[in-house]
Amino acid sequence: MQVTRNKVIGVVGFIFLIGYVISVWWSIEPDILEPEVLQNERGEDVVGYATTSSLISTMETLLDKPGGWLSNDIMPPSVMMDNMPAFEFGALEQSRDLALIMRKEFSRSQSQSTADADLLAAHSKLNIEHTSWLVPSAESEYREAIKLLKLYRAKISDTENSNAQFYARADNLNEWLKEVQKRLGSMSQRLSASVGQDRLNTDLAGDTAARQSTSSMASLEIKTSWWKIDDVLYESRGSAWALLNFMKAIEVDFADVLEKKNAEVSLRQIIRELEATQQTVWSPMVLNGDGFGLVANHSLVMANYISRANAAVIDLTNLLSQG
Repeated sequence: MQVTRNKVIGVVGFIFLIGYVISVWWSIEPDILEPEVLQNERGEDVVGYATTSSLISTMETLLDKPGGWLSNDIMPPSVMMDNMPAFEFGALEQSRDLALIMRKEFSRSQSQSTADADLLAAHSKLNIEHTSWLVPSAESEYREAIKLLKLYRAKISDTENSNAQFYARADNLNEWLKEVQKRLGSMSQRLSASVGQDRLNTDLAGDTAARQSTSSMASLEIKTSWWKIDDVLYESRGSAWALLNFMKAIEVDFADVLEKKNAEVSLRQIIRELEATQQTVWSPMVLNGDGFGLVANHSLVMANYISRANAAVIDLTNLLSQG
């Protein structure tokens, strides 16, 4: 009887060990992607190819990395993992934002022009719930979106097809940067809330005539649950990873615009700050010490890099807005 019990304990322990090893392997974050460039017959870079390819490669990497798309898995060991699914969601949110701007701004010449049908359908498919696993599954919809993005990329690469375009203009780029600012600002606030903050309500600041639907308190205590601190951190890392991929592609497609505005250095500063967010987390767990306490607070460190990247994005937006 004792021998049988020992065998059962040994088998269960071995299964848990295998599951742990698989979890560690599947939790390895993907490398930063370099932009893809295509040149036409005149030796010029095809405008929009790098940005579209970056979005395609980012989504393909999320789907094809070890373990595949984990956010909708309902079987162990992935159902017990939360860091990589949080990373996936952060990257997906940035991808959705870029797809939206490509549909609304980059592919349209003016406010009354028609949106590209492939981009419209791709953006719709990217917006399916990331945890959907039955019919349709998140993976199947995202792969359909990738196919549609490849169709759009093929159209803008065809010199004989003038119906599909990618317009690299300062005003278009600014529209995307405004979305980036909102994402980075939100991430910075959520990361900073790891230690808890008493924040003043500034919702209506700057406009004496401003109103809101219901009243709210003058100050609020904001604190992230200790159970969610690692999720917020890895969601921010995933978001910064995808944004870094896109920024490197933007540097290629909008090179002339950036040069005219003398804004190349500003974009490189954003890239540098985002690269800092991808440093290896050597601690076996995300620590949540006080701001000036004895134990490190990884969320505050990440918030610092995110805030500096956001400040650089604001500077770039101001440069692009100038005549």
